[in-house]
Amino acid sequence: MLDKTIKLKLANTFSIIYMKDAIETVDEYIHSFPKKTQTHLKAIRKVIKTNAPEAEEQIAYKMPAFKLHKKPLVYFAAYEKHIGLYATPSGHAKFKKELSIYKQGKGSVQFPLDQPMPLDLIKRIVAFRVNENTVKEKEKKK
Repeated sequence: MLDKTIKLKLANTFSIIYMKDAIETVDEYIHSFPKKTQTHLKAIRKVIKTNAPEAEEQIAYKMPAFKLHKKPLVYFAAYEKHIGLYATPSGHAKFKKELSIYKQGKGSVQFPLDQPMPLDLIKRIVAFRVNENTVKEKEKKK
């Protein structure tokens, strides 16, 4: 039999998962997290919007997503101990050395919440992805 603490943690986890299913905007997504996490999410969002002003913001795969020329640009998501940034495999490959200090997967990187967010690095990744999507779009129109 599960003790009361574990039952509460499970109930809270399922509530958060259910709540995130209903989220339709990036603002709703950000406000569903604790204040400290919101601060990081807002800063990342600002970097993306500043460096990709023509990108479309939406929720995709239950997380904030930005598309440029109808193609994925970057996604990000908050977790208990980190924020995941998903800039496609090419975005991560280009910054492989700088990202090597973080836990990674194919096309993803985890920035710990207990460390400063590397906003300058995120800015450069976004700029790289903007250029990559723009070049592909121009080639498509030829």
